[in-house]
Amino acid sequence: MTSIEERFSTALHRTARGWRNAIDRRLKDLDLGQASWLTIAMIAKSPQPPSQSELAQQLGVENPTMVSMLDRLVKSGFVLRQQSETDRRVKLVVLTESGTKVYDTVRKEADGFRKELLQGIDPEQLRIATELLETLQCMTELGGTEGGCS
Repeated sequence: MTSIEERFSTALHRTARGWRNAIDRRLKDLDLGQASWLTIAMIAKSPQPPSQSELAQQLGVENPTMVSMLDRLVKSGFVLRQQSETDRRVKLVVLTESGTKVYDTVRKEADGFRKELLQGIDPEQLRIATELLETLQCMTELGGTEGGCS
């Protein structure tokens, strides 16, 4: 018999993967893979231009993998690398006009899918589930302790 904790982690993993795959199917006309549009979305959502290493950490990939991804996105005209004004060794990543248009498409598709998927969910259940996931996210970022998470 499977424990509730194991069921939860399996459901969490499969739901996250299913979510990305569903968005990916909706974006097939863009001819961008999941890693590309996730990278573009992460850059667009950043309050300030992220560095290559910050992006790699946020996306859970190694730095060389991020460099290859950004090379492809630069070549496609979606992003630019800019040298940091405070540290010459750091490259910041910004979206181009074309990259911003792609993000707008990604956001529109994600918003539509989110509304469609969540329309029948009780708002209180959604609030509770969201707060649980936010707490778990904080705890995993802190290494599994609840201290500092609210």
